[in-house]
Amino acid sequence: MPDDRKKKRSPYTKDRGTLGAYEGETITRRVFVTGGALTAGGVATAAIGLPALGFALGPMFEKTVHEPWQDVGAENEFSTTTYVPRIITLVSDVGEAGKTTIYVRKATPADRSPSDKGGKIPQPYVAISTRCAHLGCPVRYAQASQRFICPCHGGVYDDQGKVVGGPPVRPLDRFYTRVENGRVQIGGRFSLNSKLERFHPRDPTNHLDGLWQYLYPRRPTT
Repeated sequence: MPDDRKKKRSPYTKDRGTLGAYEGETITRRVFVTGGALTAGGVATAAIGLPALGFALGPMFEKTVHEPWQDVGAENEFSTTTYVPRIITLVSDVGEAGKTTIYVRKATPADRSPSDKGGKIPQPYVAISTRCAHLGCPVRYAQASQRFICPCHGGVYDDQGKVVGGPPVRPLDRFYTRVENGRVQIGGRFSLNSKLERFHPRDPTNHLDGLWQYLYPRRPTT
């Protein structure tokens, strides 16, 4: 009677003709060593790659734009005719480096934004950022000419922060405002296009008119 049982294969790599086999090496040992080397390589790659990936992508999800409302003074300290400089905190854990100057005045009907439609509450005050929309240099307000002027590259903005000269690509950013118990409070930053429509914050140099608003999407860390 023929023996139908399969012949037991040799456990040695040399008998099986395995590439790189040597005398006395078993298949089990070869698999173990190969698997161990691949595992060690994977762990080493992860140890180097994951921290680098986290360092590169982490800032995208870190909230750096300030959220809490900040008190900047009583209502009677502001008027519709001139801006009053105030200092607010943008980043709370870096000391003086996290502070910035803004200019605040009472809003007028001319300051009403197209974004106020649809039940949105108009902003009671205009709070303008001093970050130039060209390259981010600090601007200052000249009361005599009622202009915001950037001393770095000649950017000029009118009383509403709209560009009237120089290289800036959009109006100056603003901050949300509200009044609580007779006190003016400043909220988060927002950007504007040339029609003063509100958008999520954008970096300097980012256009917001027409299709440009889609080519320069918002960034959480702006």
